[in-house]
Amino acid sequence: MSSEMEQNQLTIPEAQLVEVKREDFPAELPILPLKNTVIFPFTLTPLTVGRPGSIKLVDDVTAGNKLLGVITQRDPSLEQPGPDDLYQYGTICKILRMIRYPKNTIMMLVQGLARFQITQFTKTAPYLIAKIAPLESLVERDIELEALVKGVNGQFQRVLSMMVNPPTEAQTQVMNIDDPGQLADLIISHLDVEVDAKQQALETLNVKERLGFVLRLLEEEIEILEVGSRIHTRVKDEIEKSMRERYLREQMEAIKKELGEVEGPEIEELRKRIKRAKMPKEVEKEAWRELERLAQIHPSSAEYTVARTYLDWLAELPWSKQTRDNLELKRGRTILDEDHYNLQKIKERILEYLAVLKLKRDMKGPILCFVGPPGVGKTSLGRSIARALGRKFVRMSLGGMRDEAEIRGHRRTYVGALPGRIIQGLRRASSRNPVYMLDEIDKLGADFRGDPSSALLEVLDPEQNSTFSDHYLDVAFDLSKVIFLTTANVLHTIPAPLLDRMEVLEIPGYSEEEKLQIAIKYLIPKQIRENGLKSQQIEFSEEAIKKIIREYTDEAGVRNLEREIGAVCRKIAARIVEDRHSKRLITLEEIQTLLGPIKYFSQLSERLDKSGVAIGLVWTATGGDIIFIEVTRMKGKGNLMLTGQLGEVMKESAQAALSYIRSNGEKLGIDLGSFGDWDIHIHVPEGGIPKDGPSAGVTLVTALASLLTDTPVRADLAMTGEVTLRGKVLPVGGIREKVLGAHRAGIKTVILPKRNEKDLLEITQNVKDQMHFEFVDEIDEVLAFALPAYVTARAR
Repeated sequence: MSSEMEQNQLTIPEAQLVEVKREDFPAELPILPLKNTVIFPFTLTPLTVGRPGSIKLVDDVTAGNKLLGVITQRDPSLEQPGPDDLYQYGTICKILRMIRYPKNTIMMLVQGLARFQITQFTKTAPYLIAKIAPLESLVERDIELEALVKGVNGQFQRVLSMMVNPPTEAQTQVMNIDDPGQLADLIISHLDVEVDAKQQALETLNVKERLGFVLRLLEEEIEILEVGSRIHTRVKDEIEKSMRERYLREQMEAIKKELGEVEGPEIEELRKRIKRAKMPKEVEKEAWRELERLAQIHPSSAEYTVARTYLDWLAELPWSKQTRDNLELKRGRTILDEDHYNLQKIKERILEYLAVLKLKRDMKGPILCFVGPPGVGKTSLGRSIARALGRKFVRMSLGGMRDEAEIRGHRRTYVGALPGRIIQGLRRASSRNPVYMLDEIDKLGADFRGDPSSALLEVLDPEQNSTFSDHYLDVAFDLSKVIFLTTANVLHTIPAPLLDRMEVLEIPGYSEEEKLQIAIKYLIPKQIRENGLKSQQIEFSEEAIKKIIREYTDEAGVRNLEREIGAVCRKIAARIVEDRHSKRLITLEEIQTLLGPIKYFSQLSERLDKSGVAIGLVWTATGGDIIFIEVTRMKGKGNLMLTGQLGEVMKESAQAALSYIRSNGEKLGIDLGSFGDWDIHIHVPEGGIPKDGPSAGVTLVTALASLLTDTPVRADLAMTGEVTLRGKVLPVGGIREKVLGAHRAGIKTVILPKRNEKDLLEITQNVKDQMHFEFVDEIDEVLAFALPAYVTARAR
């Protein structure tokens, strides 16, 4: 038990102070250590004693002169303090009363008599005894002392007036004290200050300094009490305001009940949903404001429906709901490999994203744009990314969208107004961090209703979409946690500002070998499941699959291939139901029986047996392909005719090709004088399909040279490249898709611009192994390679 109880700052009124003359103080006194208590002269203090040594000390003192020295411990946690653990200054006290309680506890009342200083400890057991030197206060009476006394008195009275429960007898005692030193001791004994401050006052013998120190303490106490008073007043005002509002609300509820306008269960349900939604503060403030307005509207009003729908949307949106990301790279790689064949570049970029997200959790989602022909797996890649991350997947088609409100929503001015499809998708996902697929972004339109592509600028900008504002909601929604993916067939129709916000990942068309592997690993198992079959009931041979690829499909992707495989599976399913036969092996011979006549066949042999025909390579929205450029001449006046729905750029390329032929006719062995007697007609078959671009320049020159020299172009040869009037061959785009298109068409040799040689790095090795590439800088090199019969004849 501690050596003292908390000091009672009030002097016991019924106890009378006793007088002890200074000459009666002994030279040695037993020392009683105190915890967190400082006793001053001329004060009465109750103490509780519980330590065995302290009880022995009190018993011995009570049997003698009842005098003892009390000193405060430096560290109140010590139970057996030694000489070094005590301050050197203390107070000589006399025990006035003592009561013994059970469990070895003594309650006593002591009176402070005088200050003292320890000069030497003479005994430490069973309790401390020390030689002491009584101390006198140093008093210099002058005007400064009187001013300090008045200042201390005034500030103490002010402190008492600000206290909630002031000690009533303290004011009387202070007014009856004439001694300045005693005044300072009495006042500081009543102040709730730190023990160190009280000990400092006890050790200050100069009365002026002591009064000045007490005055500073009083001023600090006044400042604390003033702050506390202001806080108390503010809290009281808030409580009164709250009680007043509650009273008024109860009155309003009573009035509503009398009028039959009791708040229905809908309002109460909305209150609960708004609380559960954990909205941002600004949004929640708007929701409560709108709810209070709704409560004042009659349910039969049209405005009630508008406000009710708006609050439904606010409460249902995933302001704080999100899924936890699965950032295991091995799992992500496995899922991507399960869902997609090859596409290594795309998969590596997705795994890089997972790795960075694992290291930096607050990373803003990238905006990836998958560009490629139809059927190569752009949309399904988005599903795979969502599955690898463990996120929800949302898909929105932008094809044909022309209304800006589809993105930003309609303003709340009529009953049927709704948020934009971005916000609608997030509500369906019930997550603020889904994988959001924006399909066919290259097919956005614009009209008098606005430009959706401009509205998407904010959605697809990681620096802006954290405060995306939907016109319907009219509050900010954070889209920075969403992974936006976009798909497109071509890039040139996407507005430049929108394209700048996306990271473009090109997905090429597939070669025949890749289509074969995709069919075996993905398409056939999928179609077997979807058509109710089992793997034991049907099997495709590789030759049969290749026949479907070559003769029943003509595409860069695998969408039509999957349809044809599905058609085979359905026919087998019908036969199983009718005949109940066992496993069926689909062979090369059975394909035509099951799928009917061949849909696509090569026209190379019959197209290239005459002069004036050359094969070019084109890049379309559906992938790479070949085109035939046919040139003929007839009697006329030197006119040039162009047919086949050609664009302006391609028409200019044809004119440039003819100009090159005419300017270099002598070198080519062409009779320049005959040009004025002939009309030249250039035609590109399949005239229902628009064609444009400069990459047919090389093909046009070759076709014209073939016609005018009456030399057929080399068989199985296709070419691409832009040509200048000087005969330079310039690089073009889409080399990868064009080469794959040539490979599908059975082309074995391709002429490419020299500066496009680097683009072959993106083509798989098995395709390059089956083809020969000739790289040229000049049109003369093209003609020398494409018209070998003419070059040989000229050499002779």
